[in-house]
Amino acid sequence: MALMQEVTGEPPVMWGSIVGFGRYHYRYASGREGDWFLAGFAPRKQNLSLYITAGFDEYGELLEKLGKHKIGKACLYIKKLADVDETVLRELVKRSAEHTAATYSPSDS
Repeated sequence: MALMQEVTGEPPVMWGSIVGFGRYHYRYASGREGDWFLAGFAPRKQNLSLYITAGFDEYGELLEKLGKHKIGKACLYIKKLADVDETVLRELVKRSAEHTAATYSPSDS
């Protein structure tokens, strides 16, 4: 939690079962819109889920250096923090949050 708060500069806020940091407003071409967090995580039974809102297409070089992990569309799954390089994880969260903040407007709510 400290890592994400440090990187985003935002306090933790509960979004259901997810601890989120920061907030942005999205609007899709379909007209769907809403608010979401810049970065987040949720401890699960099987692993720790980290939400990397920018996705992973641009971060191949970081993923190669990260350590043991699996990825979904915008989720990074790790068994324990000791399995990954914290410096690389910090950079991944930082780049994703910066990309998302630059792409979408901040939320007014």
